[in-house]
Amino acid sequence: MNTEISKNVFKNFPEFESGRLLFRKIILDDAKEIFLIRSNDDVMKFMDVPRHYSVSDSEKLIRSIENSYKNETGINWAIIQKQSNVFLGYIGFIRMASEHCRAEIGYALKPDYWGKGYMYEAIDMLAKFGFEEMKLHSIEANVNPMNERSKKVLERVGFKKEAYFRENYLFDDKFLDSVIYSLLEKDLTQ
Repeated sequence: MNTEISKNVFKNFPEFESGRLLFRKIILDDAKEIFLIRSNDDVMKFMDVPRHYSVSDSEKLIRSIENSYKNETGINWAIIQKQSNVFLGYIGFIRMASEHCRAEIGYALKPDYWGKGYMYEAIDMLAKFGFEEMKLHSIEANVNPMNERSKKVLERVGFKKEAYFRENYLFDDKFLDSVIYSLLEKDLTQ
C-alpha cells in the first residue's frame, strides 16, 4: 500500500497522450484559449469560480497554475486534440493532500466539444496517471449539484458519490451546496 504521493512528476513536467488527446503543460500562450472557456456563460454556469473578464485574468490563472506546480501542490494540463492540434480545455489535480495520498481533480472544456467523449477520455486518462505515476490512493471531485453533465461523466469513469454538503462553499456572497465524488484505484479494476 502506498502511503506517499510520488513527487517524481514535479521533477520534469510529464506530458502524455490518450487515443484522441495530447496532455501538455499549460503555457502563457494558452491564455486566449482559457479566456474563451472561463468567459463562456455555459461553462461558468456551474463552475463556482471567478469568471474571466480579460485575457489578463487567464494569464493570472496560468501563473497560479505554474506556482502550484513549483510548490508541488497541483499539476494541470492543456487538453489538445491530436488530429487538429486544437486546444479543447484543461484538466488537472488542483489540490493535493499528500499526507492522505489524495488529490482533487478539476477540469473545463470548450462547449463545442461537449458530448463527444473528450472529457470522459481526459478524466479516465488522468485518473490512471494519478494512480500509476503519482501513486494516489484516491481522487476527489467537488461538483455543483446542478451540474448534471459533470456528475454523469464522473460516474461513467467510475467515481462514486461520497457526500452532499449543504451550503458548505461561499462563492460570490452566496453559500452553495457541493456534491463530493471519489475514485479509488480499486474502483477502476472492479
